[in-house]
Amino acid sequence: MTEPSHLAAVRESYDTVAADYARVVPEPAELDPVSRTLLSAFAELTASLGPVADLGCGPGKVTAHLAALGVPVFGVDVSPKMIELARAAYPKLRFTVGSMTALEIGSGELGGILAYYSTHTPPQWLPTVFAEFHRTLAPGGRLMLAGNVGDDGHLRPTRARAYGGHPVSYESHLLPPERIAELLHGAGLVVTTRVVQEPEGGSKRPVGTFLAYRPE
Repeated sequence: MTEPSHLAAVRESYDTVAADYARVVPEPAELDPVSRTLLSAFAELTASLGPVADLGCGPGKVTAHLAALGVPVFGVDVSPKMIELARAAYPKLRFTVGSMTALEIGSGELGGILAYYSTHTPPQWLPTVFAEFHRTLAPGGRLMLAGNVGDDGHLRPTRARAYGGHPVSYESHLLPPERIAELLHGAGLVVTTRVVQEPEGGSKRPVGTFLAYRPE
């Protein structure tokens, strides 16, 4: 399969910002109470289901948080620099370089998937990504997907600089929660929980979190 063109921009951008990203992104324990509760709920749902993939794991902070909650988790990220940092910070956990669009994971192998602020994917590629989620989840396996949502269905260039002033070139894509739920359903996943957190404090955009599973 030919690699989607957007992945090169995502990989290069996150390789560039990796060290500063790891420094400024909060620890899971510092997240707001709703976000912490949803992560804990996902951990409880998946702890006994088999391996869990943290897709787009970045420097591994959330991966390590889930592991501390008893989840048999490993991390995957498209950025080799992020994986390098994750391995250095959490040497007892497994981290690999990979893409959500073509996971090197066997069909039905996973008890759970976490995609936490990590689907930097043009809308036309989301069906492919969600189909990979469905393929790699075992029947009864659980998904937690979280990220910014909005009413913009078109491509939006990200800021020219981020995380310490580094240049980045990937694009941000905001979809309404209803559209994300439709795409998950279209991939054969059943959404059980949908939470939209409106902006507060330093937040600028709503956050949508979805809990879903692959039916038996």
